[in-house]
Amino acid sequence: MNFTDKNVIVTGSTRGIGLEIARKFASLGANVMLCGTTERVYETVETFKQAGYQAAGHVGNLIRAEDAQALIDKTVETFGGIDVLVNNAGVTGDNLLIKMSEEEWDRVLDTNLKSAFLVTRAAMKVMMKKKKGSIINITSVVGVMGNSSQSNYAASKAGLIGFTKSVAREYARRGITCNAIAPGFIETDMTGALPQEIKDAYLKSIPLGRFGTSSEVADLTVFLSSEMAQYITGQVINIDGGLYM
Repeated sequence: MNFTDKNVIVTGSTRGIGLEIARKFASLGANVMLCGTTERVYETVETFKQAGYQAAGHVGNLIRAEDAQALIDKTVETFGGIDVLVNNAGVTGDNLLIKMSEEEWDRVLDTNLKSAFLVTRAAMKVMMKKKKGSIINITSVVGVMGNSSQSNYAASKAGLIGFTKSVAREYARRGITCNAIAPGFIETDMTGALPQEIKDAYLKSIPLGRFGTSSEVADLTVFLSSEMAQYITGQVINIDGGLYM
C-alpha cells in the first residue's frame, strides 16, 4: 500500500469521511488535492503540511462545470497528473416527500450526483492519456435500501451507483477502474449530534452491534485504489456492519 508519487483528488475533504480518506492517502505517500466550498480547505492543507504530507487545495462549487474543470487543471498543474479520484462531496436535505421543495431536491441531486459526473468527466481526459486510473464514488447504503424522509438523498446515491457501473463498463478497456463504496452508519461529527435514542435504534439494526469509523471507510478506499484491486471494477461494496445484506 505505497502511494508515493501517486496523485489523488478527494472532493469534500475538509471533514468527516472525506478528510480521513485524504489523510490516509497522504500518510501512504500520495500527493493529495483537497477540495471544498470554503476557505477551510486551505486550513486543512496547512495541517497536512505540518504533518509532513504533500497536499494542495482547491475551493470551488463542483456543480458548475467550470469549477470541476478548474479542480482537474489545478491538480495537473500542481502534481503533474491524476491517478485516483474520490468523489466524496455530498450533502443531505431530509424532508418528507410531500413537503420537499424543488430546491431541496435539486441541491442534493446536484451536489451528490451532478458534481461526480462533472469531475469524473474532466478527470477522465487525463486518465485516458495515461491508460490507467482509479475512481471511487462514495455512495451510501441508503442508495441501496432507501430511507424515510430521504428520497432526494437516496435517489442521488442510487444514481451514483448506476453512474459507477456505467463508467466502469465504458472505460475498463482503457485501464481505468471505477467502484463505489456504500457506508452505513459511520461515526462523524454529523452523526454524533443525533439524539441518543436515534443512535440506539440504529444500533439494534446493525448485526455487528457498533457504528463504523471514517478510518475503516478510508482503508477500503485505499485498497480499491491500490495495485491489489486492479481486477475489481463496477462493484458496490457495503461497509455497514451487516445492516444491509
